[in-house]
Amino acid sequence: MANVAVVGAQWGDEGKGKIVDWLSNRADVVVRFQGGHNAGHTLVVDGRVYKLALLPSGVVQGKPSIIGNGVVVDPWHLVGEIEKIEAQGVSITPDLLTIADNACLILPIHPELDVAREAAASGRGARIGTTGRGIGPAYEDKVGRRAIRVCDLASEADLKTKIERLRSHHDPLRAGLGLAPIDPDALLAQLLEIAPKVLPFVKPAWRVLDQAQRAGKRILFEGAQGAFLDVDHGTYPYVTSSNTVAGQAAAGSGLGPRGVGYVLGIVKAYTTRVGEGPFACELTDAVGEHLATVGREVGVNTGRARRCGWFDAVLVRQSVAINGIDGIALTKLDVLDGLETLKICVGYRIGGEIFDYLPSSLNDQAAAEPVFEELEGWTESTGSVRSFKDLNANAVKYVRRIEELIGAPVALLSTSPERDDTILMRDPFLG
Repeated sequence: MANVAVVGAQWGDEGKGKIVDWLSNRADVVVRFQGGHNAGHTLVVDGRVYKLALLPSGVVQGKPSIIGNGVVVDPWHLVGEIEKIEAQGVSITPDLLTIADNACLILPIHPELDVAREAAASGRGARIGTTGRGIGPAYEDKVGRRAIRVCDLASEADLKTKIERLRSHHDPLRAGLGLAPIDPDALLAQLLEIAPKVLPFVKPAWRVLDQAQRAGKRILFEGAQGAFLDVDHGTYPYVTSSNTVAGQAAAGSGLGPRGVGYVLGIVKAYTTRVGEGPFACELTDAVGEHLATVGREVGVNTGRARRCGWFDAVLVRQSVAINGIDGIALTKLDVLDGLETLKICVGYRIGGEIFDYLPSSLNDQAAAEPVFEELEGWTESTGSVRSFKDLNANAVKYVRRIEELIGAPVALLSTSPERDDTILMRDPFLG
């Protein structure tokens, strides 16, 4: 049996929550390895909807779940999310949930800085389109070696020292943005108040995972966002502040690269993105409206409308390469029901030249015009179909053409938000 890493292969919002939840039935441990509570996963289980942001999807299944060191943790949001999920009948105990002791914290000063920067950038027409939840500033403090980490919550003396270090960096930034200086006493009091609610869950996550691996447990790595929001490989600077690709599963959990196993890329049957940035296949016509309406394309946590467009095979083929994807889970096929003609982007025209990849230059990305291939659509419903042989012929042709163009097989096919409406074509845990 192989471990499985689940990553978004587009710009996020591909339906990772449902797929991870479905795979959790076959896993023994589930671990989040990057991002923060800017990522939202919706699970629909027996008609009940669970909306998660920081908690790994495994908690709903009662599977041991880990928030890895690659995640930035807002402890106040975390405690609130635990309370919300427990109110839905899911008990979150230290036996179920582990928080890496070396994960870095999102503090109240981080969203304040995030929002102020976006406001200032908006006046210059240079918004990135962040969620305003402090993810970027928290990662900046991490790489700047001044972050407060989860383990620091156990020591008032350590907190005092680190708050002073933060002040020396943040107060000049805050002054330039018209924000008041950090109040060290208030911040310390907030941290000391939340600490007892977080510390019972804190352990060396790498050690928990190492023990699980040695015991032959099956580990499911749960990614957030998508490959083209990766801070290195995405449409920079319109990206998130962490590495979202599969390679981060090792670094963000502490298990080591050989432990990652099978890489499953989640791919929507069309393309969406949230926020600013280039999007060659974007549709602003009736088809785009159809995708947005039928697909319910609104951010889980932010409520922001998602931009919609045709399937971009160039983008996903590149994602297959940079993630080392072994197979994909193709989601929301049913949203295409009723469309007479479908289009797939097979190249970009930039300055008279045809590209079979997305260049790194922001100017080239903005200038890219999609080169489309047309396929015949279908009127039959694919919703809730649970066997590949029961799909109509044109839907089968569409799936097979996607496989050819991206260079990876479809391992799972999702035909509705419900957990059981998933067609297993290849079992990722069997490698």
